Amino acid sequence: MNLRFLSTLGLALMTTASFAQQKPAAKAPAAKTAALMTTPGGTKLIEKVTKQPGQVSIPYEKYVLANGLTLVVAEDHSDPLVHVDVTYHVGSAREQIGKSGFAHFFEHMMFQGSDHVGDQQHFKLVTAAGGTLNGSTNQDRTNYFETLPSNQLETGMWLEADRMGFLLDAVSQKKFEIQRSTVKNERGQNYDNRPYGLASEYISKTLYPYGHPYSWLTIGYLEDLDRSNVDDLKNFFLRWYGPNNATLTVGGDVKPAEVVKLAEKYFGSIKRGPAVPVQKLPAPVLTQDRYVSYTDNVRFPMLQMVFPTVPNGHPDAVAIDALAEIIGSGKTSLLYKNLVKTQKTVQAQAYQQNSELGGFLDFVALPFPGKTLDSTEVIIRNTLKEFEKRGVTDEDVQRFKAQTEAQAINGLASVQGKVSQLAAYQTYFNNPNYLTVELKELRALTKADVQRVYDKYVKGKKAVILSVLPKTGGVAAAKPDNYTIDKSGYKAPDYGYAGLKYVKPTDNFDRSKQPAAGANPVVKVPALYQETLPNGLKVVGTKNAEIPAVTMRLTIRGGHRLEQTMPGKAGIAQLTASMLNEGSEKYTGEQFSAELDKLGSSVSVNAGDNETTVYVQSLTKNLPATMALLNQRLLHPRFDAADFARVKKQQIEQIANFANQPAVIADLTYNRLLYGTSNIAGTSVAGTTASVSSLTLDDVKNFYNTYYAPNVSSLVAVGDLDQATLDGQLGFLKNWAKKDVTIPTDMAGVQPDKTTVYFVNKPGAAQSEIRVGYLTDMKYDATGQYYKAGLANYLLGGAFNSRINLNLRENKGYTYGARSGFAGTRYAGPFTASAGVRADATAASVKEFMSEISNYPNGISDEELAFVQSSVGQSDALKYETGQQKAGFLARLVEYDLQPTYVTQQTEILKNLKKEDVQAIAKKYLPADKMYIVVVGDEKQLPSVQALGYPVVQLDLEGKPVASAEMQKMPNSAPSQMAMPVTDEKIKDKTDDGGKLKVKTKKGKG
Repeated sequence: MNLRFLSTLGLALMTTASFAQQKPAAKAPAAKTAALMTTPGGTKLIEKVTKQPGQVSIPYEKYVLANGLTLVVAEDHSDPLVHVDVTYHVGSAREQIGKSGFAHFFEHMMFQGSDHVGDQQHFKLVTAAGGTLNGSTNQDRTNYFETLPSNQLETGMWLEADRMGFLLDAVSQKKFEIQRSTVKNERGQNYDNRPYGLASEYISKTLYPYGHPYSWLTIGYLEDLDRSNVDDLKNFFLRWYGPNNATLTVGGDVKPAEVVKLAEKYFGSIKRGPAVPVQKLPAPVLTQDRYVSYTDNVRFPMLQMVFPTVPNGHPDAVAIDALAEIIGSGKTSLLYKNLVKTQKTVQAQAYQQNSELGGFLDFVALPFPGKTLDSTEVIIRNTLKEFEKRGVTDEDVQRFKAQTEAQAINGLASVQGKVSQLAAYQTYFNNPNYLTVELKELRALTKADVQRVYDKYVKGKKAVILSVLPKTGGVAAAKPDNYTIDKSGYKAPDYGYAGLKYVKPTDNFDRSKQPAAGANPVVKVPALYQETLPNGLKVVGTKNAEIPAVTMRLTIRGGHRLEQTMPGKAGIAQLTASMLNEGSEKYTGEQFSAELDKLGSSVSVNAGDNETTVYVQSLTKNLPATMALLNQRLLHPRFDAADFARVKKQQIEQIANFANQPAVIADLTYNRLLYGTSNIAGTSVAGTTASVSSLTLDDVKNFYNTYYAPNVSSLVAVGDLDQATLDGQLGFLKNWAKKDVTIPTDMAGVQPDKTTVYFVNKPGAAQSEIRVGYLTDMKYDATGQYYKAGLANYLLGGAFNSRINLNLRENKGYTYGARSGFAGTRYAGPFTASAGVRADATAASVKEFMSEISNYPNGISDEELAFVQSSVGQSDALKYETGQQKAGFLARLVEYDLQPTYVTQQTEILKNLKKEDVQAIAKKYLPADKMYIVVVGDEKQLPSVQALGYPVVQLDLEGKPVASAEMQKMPNSAPSQMAMPVTDEKIKDKTDDGGKLKVKTKKGKG
């Protein structure tokens, strides 16, 4: 059950045709209704769901074409956008032993051109139209999607139809080999080279029987990819990619009748494919606890305890989700109380994952160094016993339902969110309106249900227990491995690949002509209101009634940069923000979380490079209560000594864990070189072990009392409220006392005399991380040189079809993705090109990076200029859709003292951009002979990097030069003083989960 898209209140939908509102019986498809009408082209309208006043819903019309293609149309004119999604009901669950990873590999091949769309043109055409696109594969389905300005609807449908009906003749051995290499890079980047990246693979092959299609991951095994060939690809396409196994979902600023007509035109002539039977498999049965383990390049050992549960759509799924929340989600959970609060683990959580053929409940814990996995297992098992005694409370269920409601409403903020949900419901349940079924179950959820599913799926049941052990040793598995995969009895499935034939559609129009776009949609920059309070707090807002929710962002200038005057206290801005996320004067940390959960709201504080940000999300009806909690969090922090000891320890461990993440090492090393020892920007936002260890609770209190002030702050508000309503909520902020705060000014960085390679050894790394660049003199400027430099870089490394990405990914197969860009704020930022590349392509990738950067000042073509003008010029429709996007826009206005009309100025700059302008910018800001090149990879790659001819300095993890035997042999080695001495570390906290280590299995693969 996908609770993120549910709501407990006010989401009732009304249909103009009756159809099943009850959950279909187990193992039976969802009920269908009689057709309401049939078009002359043979397309049948099956049902229509309409929105009723005052309700939050996803209205749609559902059709079926004569060839079996299901079409779902969701008309929504709130933004001039359209989202096109084609979901094929096939994923890795249709693979077999020896041919894993093929569904995902095929997803990559679908972007390599078709009869009427040239090589790499799918990305280029969508991007040139101002849109975005991607695809993803999980166990059960593969989807392809574009978000476009609404005048580009026909182009989106033409592109999707062409690869559905005209793919195979465009497939070549060369494309096949390049994408095979790209997928290998993806596996390296997301699994083999990532801490805990293989945990889900071990869980899958231990939980499910040999041959079960969930016993391998969607990414597959490298040896299976090597075993595949072009014929396998063609058969896969012919077997599973027929229109009768697909759902086309179109949503946004469209008219259903127009979409139906276009669907008939572009998809109607594609022949129906073979029938696809429903796949059902029994849940795995564990007769004993299965203990397995493996070693990984991690600092924290990890324990996972996994119980088999139920497939997606099972009546028990919602209750198990609630069970996971109670036992292991957030500060109100039992796992937090028993493991995190007591400083036994750095992280502990529980979650349920449901897929079409099965599901599991996962308990995860990462002990601090020095703690054992066997003792962690004991605590988890004792926590389960505690739950048995404690039972379920009314408040538990209330919090779960409130969070679910908020997640559902916030998920409807974008057209993509709405379309994706409709597509998933149709694919899995043959019912886009399946939300009503889930709502009914959710509303009926009781304490007894949660207790019942615990007794049924957890109490006394056996589990898979995985231990992930640091390669450094010193940690034992929870128990010795006791499970061996039994391969006996496996019989390969017959999926019906024999005798498949490729029959192209025949049409009465010319598909080779790209459809003409309609007139550009009128994009309105959000109308805003603003004021400055007497204490200096700037307030900016815009009303947006699309969903009954409010997004706020309070920005307090300074952040990490404030530490410039106190480098010995580096990390104090982050530690202070973390302390504000604990308790307040009125509530303990656990009580505060409980109050937020009851509302389905969030109030979180995060410190960044240049500011501290307080992010607020609330349903409109709960805004007064949420603002009262903001008052507590921002102005009345608890600053509890026990909380401080725990949070400080977590931050020190976060810093220590940097050394296990190659991408982080690369960023740390690169930033040390850019900023040197005297600029705090060369130090991690998290600080250093030494600096954070020295911090006291009084230091945090002093930092808060000195630097948290309204006169260096701004509040932006977006959502279902007007200025008067917002003003009535701001009483406590109006009373916030102003302070005399000095924000440090910018400092010069360290410019290289000549391009030099800095190599950091990461033994056994499956990939190498590369950073290339230098610190420019450009600060953010919305209409000046900084903006123009961004336009120039768009062609070099900003777009998917940029020179760098096409070269390294699409043409060479060295990487899963390569990019470049200029960064700037109130402080000057760097130009950076970066990628994680295949280990054996390390030196070749550095060479290609430098070749592209060196050649770019030679100029661009007319076609490239037209591309950037078209792509950037039509992308405005996508910029202001969601509350977060609007809040970001308003925050930028305040931060840089901009008028909303700057968008119009940018349009004029773009329209008047010339090839010579791009060339001049490239010559000025791409000094290929004076750049830092950072390479983090296995030392085996060092000789080939040295052979490139650049000076090479080998550094350790702390930035010290390493006088290795290999380096001493180098005739052109740079003198050791070129390497930066030991300095503080620098990394930007870009994780989307508060810096926590991600261990949850990822369902989608790009």
